[in-house]
Amino acid sequence: MSSTVEKKENNQVTLKFEVEYNEFDKAIQKAYLQNRSKFNISGFRKGKAPRKIIESRYGEGVFYEDAINIVLPIAYEKAIDENKIEPVDRPDIDISELEKGKPVIFTAEITVKPEVELGEYKGIEVEKNEYNVEDEDVENELKTMQDRNSRLVEVEDREIKEGDNVIIDYSGSIDGEKFEGGTAENQSLEIGGGQFIPGFEEQLVGKNAGDDVEVNVDFPEDYQAEELKGKSAKFDVKIHEIKEKELPELDDEFAKDVSEFDTLDELKSDIKTKLEEEAKNKEKSEFENSVIEKVMENAKVEIPEVMVESQTEEEVRNLDYKLRYQGLDLEKYLELTNSKIEDLKEQLKPNALNLVKSDLVLDAIAKEEEIEASDEEVDKEIEKYAEQSKQDVSKFKKNLRESDLESIKMGIIKTKTVEFLVDNAKLA
Repeated sequence: MSSTVEKKENNQVTLKFEVEYNEFDKAIQKAYLQNRSKFNISGFRKGKAPRKIIESRYGEGVFYEDAINIVLPIAYEKAIDENKIEPVDRPDIDISELEKGKPVIFTAEITVKPEVELGEYKGIEVEKNEYNVEDEDVENELKTMQDRNSRLVEVEDREIKEGDNVIIDYSGSIDGEKFEGGTAENQSLEIGGGQFIPGFEEQLVGKNAGDDVEVNVDFPEDYQAEELKGKSAKFDVKIHEIKEKELPELDDEFAKDVSEFDTLDELKSDIKTKLEEEAKNKEKSEFENSVIEKVMENAKVEIPEVMVESQTEEEVRNLDYKLRYQGLDLEKYLELTNSKIEDLKEQLKPNALNLVKSDLVLDAIAKEEEIEASDEEVDKEIEKYAEQSKQDVSKFKKNLRESDLESIKMGIIKTKTVEFLVDNAKLA
């Protein structure tokens, strides 16, 4: 099989490749055997008519389409391997020549992985942030745990104050007309929590259970509902209940209730250890990102739009997965934010572009520095994944596809490349 490549602009190439006629004829025979039962030819039992008889009745090319579907995928893969082409999208393939007795010639228009012109990437100077854990940080974490374990107790002998939780009915209107989403009953609202329109919660402070209150607010100019942006609204509010948080005492009993520790001092020590670990991880992550950003700034690459679109779709799928984990889905999220999928993709596109460029640059550095993933490293990563999914390692490995293994290898190479850049970076 012969093939040629013609490079064009914008990361496009034209790949021409051929399949010898004897190979194509074998595919025609295979297509005939697969489809002969579909033909009813008088004088022959169904499925027993010879190939030549069917071809004479229905035309010489009756099996060509199926034969092409048999030979094309194999021939295409062989051609891109021979020419070391890395497609980033589905190719547009045409049949250039198809004549009996001659090679079948295909022409493929392909968007390929762009070449990266690397700039300086070793000895990059970046600043490193340091995060120190103070006693105040530990106390704040304790207060969060205390708040999380609080309970709401109804109060009847005082007015509403900041931090209270109230149960209310409300009905909103603009110029005397009620609007969609502006009415609710028995709504729970934390005063000062910032859940409602700015100015709403503040106007309930000082009021009592049983009061009817008129609340006047202006919707923000950047409000999610287009029809409400910047509009003035009036809400008629009925206050049913006032509840306050009752916080547990911060003592040894509290430590026993919320953790595996017997004393408050042990709990504090554990909190500090975890916060220090988080601080180190944050320092490491930020430093790595700073190094990568600097290396990306120094590199030049023309990124095909199709790669950005593909990564944007991946970002949408990732968001959908996270939302489902939180009990929502993409459709409900779009409804709540009063936005369209096109708007969401536009928001995610800059990050997708950054991710694509980062991967391309890191991949180019890995090749330049001959960074690879050893069999031992791949096996360790597989063991980690198997452990996370609580599966037997051999069974987990057996179920891995070739693409899964390639993804694992690429992940290891990316990690090692980032480590290489960090090890060679300098503190500014």
